[in-house]
Amino acid sequence: MRGERAEGPAGPVAVSPRCPWPAAASRRRLLLLACLPALLLGLETGSAPLLTAEPRKQCVNGSREPPDPRRLPTTPLPDPHRLPTALPDPRRLTTALPDPHRLTTALPDPRRLTTALPDPHRLTTALPDPRRLTTTLPDPRRLTTTLPDPRGLPHLATTTTATTNSSSNDCQCKSWLFHLHNGLVRNIVTQWSLVCNSSWKVHIAKFSLLVGLIFGYLVCGCLADWVGRQLVLVVTVLFVLVFGLTLALSVNVTMFITLRFFEGFSLAGVFLTLYVARIEIAQSNQRFMVTMAASFIAMGGQLLTPGLAALCRNWQVLQTVIICPFIFMIPYWCIFPESLSWLLATQQSHAAKDLLLDYARKHQQEPEEDVKEFLSELEKEPPVKAQKVFILKLLSTRILWKHILVLCVTSLAGFGVHNCFVKSLMDQEEGTLANFYAHYYTIEVVGILSCVVMCFLVSLMGRRGTLLVFTIVTALASLLQLGLISNLTTLKEPFSIAFSLVGLFSSHSMGNLSIFICAELTPTVMRAGGLGLVLASAGFGQLTAPIMELHNQKGYFLHHVVFACCTVICIICILLLPESGGRELPVTLQDADVHPRRPLLPSRRSARSLLSHTELKSYSGLASHPPHRDTSSPTANGRSPPANGPSANVNVPSANVNGHSPTANGPSVNVHSPTANVTSANVNGPSPTANDPSPNANDPSPNANGHT
Repeated sequence: MRGERAEGPAGPVAVSPRCPWPAAASRRRLLLLACLPALLLGLETGSAPLLTAEPRKQCVNGSREPPDPRRLPTTPLPDPHRLPTALPDPRRLTTALPDPHRLTTALPDPRRLTTALPDPHRLTTALPDPRRLTTTLPDPRRLTTTLPDPRGLPHLATTTTATTNSSSNDCQCKSWLFHLHNGLVRNIVTQWSLVCNSSWKVHIAKFSLLVGLIFGYLVCGCLADWVGRQLVLVVTVLFVLVFGLTLALSVNVTMFITLRFFEGFSLAGVFLTLYVARIEIAQSNQRFMVTMAASFIAMGGQLLTPGLAALCRNWQVLQTVIICPFIFMIPYWCIFPESLSWLLATQQSHAAKDLLLDYARKHQQEPEEDVKEFLSELEKEPPVKAQKVFILKLLSTRILWKHILVLCVTSLAGFGVHNCFVKSLMDQEEGTLANFYAHYYTIEVVGILSCVVMCFLVSLMGRRGTLLVFTIVTALASLLQLGLISNLTTLKEPFSIAFSLVGLFSSHSMGNLSIFICAELTPTVMRAGGLGLVLASAGFGQLTAPIMELHNQKGYFLHHVVFACCTVICIICILLLPESGGRELPVTLQDADVHPRRPLLPSRRSARSLLSHTELKSYSGLASHPPHRDTSSPTANGRSPPANGPSANVNVPSANVNGHSPTANGPSVNVHSPTANVTSANVNGPSPTANDPSPNANDPSPNANGHT
């Protein structure tokens, strides 16, 4: 069939990139249908931090709110050195006691009442000794030992742990007054009072969405390669509607967490199939820009989410408003066809023919001449069993699995270190970036600028060079923030904000470009499965953020160090990747396994040698192999070569200075003969052909002594 490379029943047929489907107008229509749902996916992604945002709270019933364990080091404590001054002076306590000498003056004459009155000396013994009164008071020096030193409070791990446990157990407030700062009046935290002992459930809610995305990428990727892109897209859209709308009716946090997992699973299938469809529909010079257009649409949806939340005021209304537009994607079963590239790659030629005819009939289009010729060739194909490839076939490849592994590590490091920079940006002091909207829109605007710069650099340096540049910048920002900031005192906050913004800028492009390169390097027969692996790795990188929050940020510094080291390793691994720009998509595993890898900076040779490397070695007498006799070559007696064989210069390593000139059936051959001591050279260009007289021993040629 024209445009295909048949490999027989052992392997699928490689489809030519010159396949006449779809036409220009149909291609634009399909790309528009594949890009518009990115707005809904962006709205759903932007609503995740709003639903689980932590509000400010105040106890209503008058019970004292337990102190926040994270704020214990900053709470003011009394100075232990000032505590003794607040105690009464023991020497002043004796002034309040009556003077024994004055006490006796008010009594009658002791000589008259000696028997009735007690002895004044004995009376004073009944009174407490002022010097002993100080022994009943706590020693100020001992009092300071029971209080923690404010300067050493962060190092008292046992005191902090005990305070944290006591605060979590002593939270007796039954009614709270919450106040959100993200446009919503109520979210899951305020509705179910997920504070104090129940605050860990908020992190589980974030955790469940990301875990659902990871499983969705892996499962839906394999299914899209096995049953097709269209079926997986429509089924996952239906699941999004079912689980998303049921999520808005959750009655407790357990139901919310469970439904959130399945919603994430379904959203992963929608995102994955649309991403693969855009890659396979777009032309080779438009793939990157189409993908970036979908990314800009998704980020536009994320920018609109806080405004939509301010209009809805309730998280349940917001969830319903975001999920309901997915109803318009149900007709995709009719208007969005199956991937023709996948059908032809898996040898489903009859299904591909039916797809072409059905699409032309629905849109009332007359097939063009090249389409008709393509259909006629499809009809000649014998019916064979579909050659579908499972993701485990990746292990049998020679090079492709290495490329996928490198891209998995790169996406993991990119999205993982991105959360580290977000955490560093949110931990700044009040008055800089403490507002919720400032945090949210700063991250989104940095992402948009990153995509704009990435489009410019990709057109200038290619996919691999741009990925390498962003990875180097991410590694430098991570290492400088970990090493330099810890030693600064005065400029710590400005430098931390600057490095965090640079890290957000570069890590965003690093992760997204890794996903795009994977979609171009993976063959059509398993593109969805390979892309699902890289997307799942990116999900693992995002999953580290709620895990760290669940452990009260313990080990956060080590978490940042690990991802910084992974970023440094990725700099070396990216050099192993080939450049995917300007090439047609690979179809089979064999096509992807022989993807050439070009150098980042190709060398430019100013002058091109007239002789090849082998000819130069032969001409200079530095040939690596010793001379040998070829029985088919002419001898020194001057026998001419046969008419159907290559022409030869006798007995010498001849050199054609002006380049190779073809003979009747092949190029000229240099023949070595150890029996001849005559050296001849053909320096004038063309070697004798079959129609020319062959050289013989009687021709004048220079010998070893230079005489003719």
